[in-house]
Amino acid sequence: MPVSIRRWSWSLPDVVSADPLSGLDLPLALRCLLQRRGFTTEQAAEAMLNPVDLPDPADHFPDLEQALIRLERSCRMGEAVAICGDYDADGMTSTALLLRALTALGAQPIPAIPSRMEDGYGLNSGMVETLNDQGIRVLVTVDNGVAAEEALLCAARLGLEVIVTDHHAIPPQPAPMTALIHPQTTPEGSPYRGLAGVGLAFVVAHALAERLGQPDAILAARDLFCIGTVADMAPLLGANRRWLIDGLQTLHRSPCAGVQALQRLAGLGDKPLSAEDIGFQLAPRINAVGRLGDPELVVDLLTATDNDAAMALARQCDDFNRQRRELCDAIEAEATALVEADQGELPPFLLLAQGHWHHGVIGIVAARLMDRFHRPAALLAGEGNGRLRASVRAPAGFAVDQALQACAEHLDRFGGHPAAGGFTVEATKVSALHEQLNGLAAQWLASQGDGIPVMPDALLNLEQINWDFWNQLKRLEPFGIGHPTPLFWSRDCEVVQSRIVTGGHLSLMVQQGSVQRRGISWRWDPSHPVPERCDLAYRINENSWKGERRLQLDVKAIRHHSSRVSLRLGPRHYLAERTSAGDVLLSNEAGETLSSLQSTVGADQRLQHPSVIRLMDQARLGLGLTP
Repeated sequence: MPVSIRRWSWSLPDVVSADPLSGLDLPLALRCLLQRRGFTTEQAAEAMLNPVDLPDPADHFPDLEQALIRLERSCRMGEAVAICGDYDADGMTSTALLLRALTALGAQPIPAIPSRMEDGYGLNSGMVETLNDQGIRVLVTVDNGVAAEEALLCAARLGLEVIVTDHHAIPPQPAPMTALIHPQTTPEGSPYRGLAGVGLAFVVAHALAERLGQPDAILAARDLFCIGTVADMAPLLGANRRWLIDGLQTLHRSPCAGVQALQRLAGLGDKPLSAEDIGFQLAPRINAVGRLGDPELVVDLLTATDNDAAMALARQCDDFNRQRRELCDAIEAEATALVEADQGELPPFLLLAQGHWHHGVIGIVAARLMDRFHRPAALLAGEGNGRLRASVRAPAGFAVDQALQACAEHLDRFGGHPAAGGFTVEATKVSALHEQLNGLAAQWLASQGDGIPVMPDALLNLEQINWDFWNQLKRLEPFGIGHPTPLFWSRDCEVVQSRIVTGGHLSLMVQQGSVQRRGISWRWDPSHPVPERCDLAYRINENSWKGERRLQLDVKAIRHHSSRVSLRLGPRHYLAERTSAGDVLLSNEAGETLSSLQSTVGADQRLQHPSVIRLMDQARLGLGLTP
């Protein structure tokens, strides 16, 4: 059984035959990239690079006015308000955001976050009853609540007013609530459609501060918005993009003592942060607490006003993150050993179970196995009473939510979205469940072809990768869901040096002509040979070491270089190559050939056929003649 799968299935990006973005001050490769992402006019591309001001959220959220009326009364009366959050980074930052804002605006908010291990997800009846006993009359949910029918009915019965801010699916028959602030209630095409829970909390806090004439009350709100939005992997488009572009410029100087403490522990320094800094440095320290500890630790950190106290709390978060890494590595090693112990063929759907695995981190490990083996993966941990709780992750194209729905007869509870999900199952039903999931995954894998799919955004020559290009690339930031970090590719690179470094990563030096660039491929399988001449797919990173800054290739795929490229048009296969004369030569399965130079002398009318024109365009793209 292989430890990993290192075959890649390369696909060409869409052909860009015109350059409608030529008026933009961007390199051609980046203009092609923007076109392939749907920005096909200068106006659309300019709006992405420099987003316009957003419309008034009151015109897009039907219940916002009702929510503001109720919260304004709480602020003016100094009323206690419960903030019911969630134990992930989105829920914890949302809770802290509203706690800070409502406190500064005159209310007396208190946090109410369920425990991942003891309470499970979201608002529940027990929490509502406890808050009612404490004299709470108004409750605001953040990042949860819309589907908490039992808890909402309990609140209505007890006379509590509930303002729900949530971005999860609205049930067909929602339970009664005072107001619902939800992206799906906005008009089609609204820039607020992609907001996560923390974005909705920001909408409420910002509108309430404006209503009360106290904009300074929410000075740290946008900082918490930035962290929660990136950590929750919300799409970085629309309002998310507008607020992130503004917020990332000042996040490193946040008035929030907790944010400052996290940055110091992460060694980020006094410079503007990127979405990547949040995703890889700040968010894991926050998420680890929700996975392994008490989420109120993060809320205390992000609402702290004393720098020393904030640093002490941040160190606790750091400790949890260290534990999280150790747990993930241990469970991954154990899970990989279970895969290797199975001498049969790798199953289409990886399903692995151990009663002692920690519920809080099995989703992370499932994602690692998915990346490693390029197939859906579920890890199951013991829940007691003969039941197991699972986290599922899947590659793009395999819909986890639909797969779980198809297997509902085997499951006690389940939920999720296309990329990820979770379920609870009786141990006696795991075998039948795995059999059905294998059948679904086998159908999907058969449609994918052989290997891990790789589709670069644009072609670059190594000499184009310089600081000028890097600065232009940064104009397209922030990158994330909906607008991923670009994947470039280069043809015919010579590998002049390669070695495995500490941690099992591949370090290499590649060359085109006289230009060399360093690259690294993380978690490389040492049994996979590195070709002497290759094509590379990579992202570009800035690497700092001992005060020296340099650009580095984050290599995602390597293949042997061939002077020919394989093309497909419908059911037919073709080969394309560049001749010594500089033309493109196409050949079909019957051995017939067609040269691009024939069009200049009018020798072959086939070159005027739309299908052949498209095939020639693909050939030029695959041979590296166009970006």
